[in-house]
Amino acid sequence: MLWKLVRHFAAPYGPQIVAVVVLQTATTLATLYLPSLNADIIDNGVAVGDIDHIWRVGGTMLIVALVQLVTAVTAVWFGAKVAMSVGRDMRRAVYLHVDSFSSEEVGKFGAPTLITRSTNDVQQVQMTVLMTLNFMVMVPIMSVGGIVMAVREDPGLSWLVWTSVPILLAILLILVSLLMPLFQRMQDAIDAINGIMREQIMGIRVVRAYRRELHETARFADANRVLTDISVHIGRLFVLMGPIVTLILHLATAAVLWFGGQRVDSGLVEVGALTAFMQYLLQILVAVMMGSFMFMIFPRAIVCAARIGEVLDTTTSVREPVSPREPEERRGSVEFRDVTFSYPGAEAPVLAGISFTAEPGKTTAIIGSTGSGKSTLVSLIPRLYDATEGTILIDGVPVTELGRDHLSEAIGFVPQRPYLFSGSIADNLRFGAPKATDDDMWAALDTAQARGFVSERVTGSGDNAAHGLSSAVSQGGTNVSGGQRQRLCIARALVARPRIYLFDDSFSALDVTTDMKLRAALSADTEGATVIIVAQRVTTITDADQILVLEEGRILARGTHEHLLASSPTYQEIVASQISREEIA
Repeated sequence: MLWKLVRHFAAPYGPQIVAVVVLQTATTLATLYLPSLNADIIDNGVAVGDIDHIWRVGGTMLIVALVQLVTAVTAVWFGAKVAMSVGRDMRRAVYLHVDSFSSEEVGKFGAPTLITRSTNDVQQVQMTVLMTLNFMVMVPIMSVGGIVMAVREDPGLSWLVWTSVPILLAILLILVSLLMPLFQRMQDAIDAINGIMREQIMGIRVVRAYRRELHETARFADANRVLTDISVHIGRLFVLMGPIVTLILHLATAAVLWFGGQRVDSGLVEVGALTAFMQYLLQILVAVMMGSFMFMIFPRAIVCAARIGEVLDTTTSVREPVSPREPEERRGSVEFRDVTFSYPGAEAPVLAGISFTAEPGKTTAIIGSTGSGKSTLVSLIPRLYDATEGTILIDGVPVTELGRDHLSEAIGFVPQRPYLFSGSIADNLRFGAPKATDDDMWAALDTAQARGFVSERVTGSGDNAAHGLSSAVSQGGTNVSGGQRQRLCIARALVARPRIYLFDDSFSALDVTTDMKLRAALSADTEGATVIIVAQRVTTITDADQILVLEEGRILARGTHEHLLASSPTYQEIVASQISREEIA
């Protein structure tokens, strides 16, 4: 998977990679050539007063060293540029692919692991690409070239090469085999820490309200301890590499001096050749060490690449139509035809046999007990999920045959959990209508009963103070109250002026007075559009043209408020329970 992933994302940078290979080859050849020059000077010496020879040999060494420096620096520059570009493209690909996921795929992976895979995992693969370009070209050339040059200098000592290199390789390969499973556990531990941290940040109010700080701290400490233990275990294995390599290098050097000294004393080899042989042996062992270090970071990169590939290979269950259709008439009508929906792995469907029509200029309300499938039903219209069976049509065309651009233009959706993005209020209101003017936004805020607090809102201080539409909103809208966040989300949908409005329990955080004012203004503002409201409070939907009563995923009754009061026992129970609570209050 690592090779497949890197090959795919590195393909556009072929010329730069070729440049790295050429430059690294030149650097390595220059490195191999220098000991040979040293040996020539040591063995042949310099005649007294032969300044030309000194300038000739010394100049050659300086030129070779300069070439080595320039090619090495240039190769590292190209290698870093390619690696960073591959990492950038990989992050972009993961983000865009995750952005195409439906709620089903996002729920399957979970937000913490998706964040880890698009950041930490990509970073590991990116670093491996960088190290590969910087070292893996040099390693085979230096290893093979060093062996050739060492044997050329003194064939009688070549057995030292055939002994020390396999020993070093065997020990380091054992370390690699031990590291592979540890890196998989390490990435899983990082996922766990991200998940706990995200839960604690998102649920900080609940944690404090129930005084569970110590419990959550203990949860985080346990996950942190697991990651620490794994990291320490990996560190211990890494630490072994230094002493092992140093020991083998020193033993090899001692062996060269011991056995080489005997050969020099016997006249079988010159001192310069022995010195060059020792330098070549050290170069070979260093190259093997660098290669082994690469093999030690490969296991983690392989694990990370497999996790990234798992995301990229996952196809979304909500697919864009190959040949999108356009409705003959854009009115905004919504029709459900015997729709059934089941979550993956669920024993029973959440919705079964749902059929109804929501007409333009009319309001359709959906009410029912908790878990009856109200939110799931409205989520099927903008294709957050796709129906398991049946058909959903907008203006007579199945939603599965409409392009995403058309769906986005036709639908204004206010989710059950209102969410605002970091930026200004204006940035959030323009989310569905980038070209909306200030007048458009203030008109939507008027309808959403949000003009008052927005006009008075000030964030920052001094010269950095921002007022009204320019005031800052934190990520998730955590610096505004729940009711204000809900009204801003309603205004965001109104600014886009869609043909279909979906309000998924979008008035639950509003007081009764604000709710009444908003619904009165909303009725005039959405005239001619199709409005579908999921509600918990009966008072929110008494004026609806059609009310659907859901129970266990099925429509038990439908009609106006007055009709259901007279004919539906379930609706009567809901009304009676809410009136009772209000009277008691």
